[in-house]
Amino acid sequence: MPKISAPTIAAHRAQTRERILDAVAALTRSQGIDEISMTDVAAEAGITRTALYNYFPDKPALLLAFTEQVTSGFVERYRQELPTDATASERLSAFIRFQLEGIAEHPHPDAAELGASLGPDAYQALADHVAPMQALLVGVLREGAGTGEFAPLAEEPTARLILALIGSQRVPLLREETTPESAHELVTAFTLAALAPRA
Repeated sequence: MPKISAPTIAAHRAQTRERILDAVAALTRSQGIDEISMTDVAAEAGITRTALYNYFPDKPALLLAFTEQVTSGFVERYRQELPTDATASERLSAFIRFQLEGIAEHPHPDAAELGASLGPDAYQALADHVAPMQALLVGVLREGAGTGEFAPLAEEPTARLILALIGSQRVPLLREETTPESAHELVTAFTLAALAPRA
């Protein structure tokens, strides 16, 4: 198996951990999160199963770490790619686009299936890890209502509805019945129409 060279033990562990999470990312694209096994991850990362368990004791722990990485990447991309003077509508459109691209990039089952697979405790931890993304969306809705772009609706419930709309495109995307671009156009148009201020 390929060795990972690093100047210190801490650097070696960091490189190995990154390699493991890269393996999870590759496997989600080829077979989906629910089908991944620890054996698959170890083989993809080029390490032994014993070595893998030194980093992650089980699949839920591994998926939690991967989800945290994906969430951090999403938040960083959102903040870097949007100009500071972007309107709330532009921010909402970008949020929807990034979410749909994420579904296409890293296929995963819906929330109910994932919860059944991971168990209630791990699923709650998973929900906590993705909370920053929902907080971003709530902030966009609050900004839009403040500027008059959006109707002044309750932000938290509205954010959940928008996330459900995005999630409705998961199966069509995975079955290649639509594309991220088409799904983005549909969800964004529907969402902006629903949020339009009432006369």
